[in-house]
Amino acid sequence: MTDEAVPTTFARGELGQILLDRLDEAAEYSEPGPGVTRLFCSQAHHEVLPLISTWMKRAGLTPQLDAAGNLVGRCPKAQAGAKTLIMGSHQDSVIEGGKYDGMLGVALPLLALEALDRQSVTLPYGIEVVAFGDEEGVRFPTTLVGSKALAGSVTPDQLDAQDPEGISLREALTTFGCTPDDIPAVARNPDRTLGFLEIHIEQGPILEQRNHAVGIVTALTGIERHQVTLSGKAGHAGTTPMEMRSDALVGAAEMVLAIDHLLQDTADLVGVVGKLDVHPNAVNVIPAQVTFTIELRSPEASIRKYGREAVTTALEKVAKRRGLSIEIENTYSADAVACADWMMTALEKACTKVGQPADRLFSGAGHDGLAMQLLTDIGMLFVRCKDGLSHHPDEAISADDGDIAIRIVMAFLQQLTPP
Repeated sequence: MTDEAVPTTFARGELGQILLDRLDEAAEYSEPGPGVTRLFCSQAHHEVLPLISTWMKRAGLTPQLDAAGNLVGRCPKAQAGAKTLIMGSHQDSVIEGGKYDGMLGVALPLLALEALDRQSVTLPYGIEVVAFGDEEGVRFPTTLVGSKALAGSVTPDQLDAQDPEGISLREALTTFGCTPDDIPAVARNPDRTLGFLEIHIEQGPILEQRNHAVGIVTALTGIERHQVTLSGKAGHAGTTPMEMRSDALVGAAEMVLAIDHLLQDTADLVGVVGKLDVHPNAVNVIPAQVTFTIELRSPEASIRKYGREAVTTALEKVAKRRGLSIEIENTYSADAVACADWMMTALEKACTKVGQPADRLFSGAGHDGLAMQLLTDIGMLFVRCKDGLSHHPDEAISADDGDIAIRIVMAFLQQLTPP
């Protein structure tokens, strides 16, 4: 673990390079393979916590692992019950993801707080920085568990969700050293919460096209996820005539194409079939069952509803024609969420102070703010990423852009005047 502290004075770009160095180190806590694979309650998750704790201590915060698997750093004012601004993002990643998605929003505000401390700046309100345990929803068929815990919206059925190995979320948290039964106590008091700010890479190409380092997010997209189970009949691949087969995989392939055609033809609707499991998955056996996921995203609830109904109709037609049975289960749903006007205005003022454009843009990705808006007002700052690439090992930001974002957060914190 490096022992690189922030200097009292810092040249342009220096903070950004420290940020990248810290994120490089965090990326080492990963399962073997390309990019970063750090799933919720995994060994890599456990091993990265001391590093994040060190960042928190350098920022003047006291770290603590909560019942939902979040690592939370609080300043003395926050610990004493003062009104508190919450910042943070998620530490978990997708499989073979990048080093900035999520973790940028943990390391950057902590570095901004450390720089302010080095300049002897005292903030008149409490600060809390959270490294949320789960945002991606990769290991378990649920998501935003960490931020939902702070918002008080975790439900018992979420804790019963199982990973592919049959381990429940409740069991995983317990093994991780958490006490799932105490999750209700994690919920924050809205009256003592000023707001929630997240810094995140854009995960898209807009800022790069505009040649802007940062952008102010206006809203987070609505998202829903479904699991489709398609059942046919196994049989010998060499002896069963083609016209007598109930091949679940062939039916699934046709459904995937039908979903893609619908998405291509519907404005303001995007989606993906991102996971597909075949049973028995043998080279010479007709597939008896296929399970696959569907994710739909749109800023408009009506468009998502249209997409959902159209997809369901298309899939049921394919299943009927091919003699297959089908089950469609909704596993996750969240409506679009608007960022608070006062947060956007405050970020604009901070951008102006640092000499940066303050364009507003919509987020096509969901973030922890989808859950946190149930607790408090939310705001979000995007940082430009190379080629708009994310969820990929080549995900990248520049030290200069990181430096600009740090200085914007420092300005935002010093001028913060909530309504």
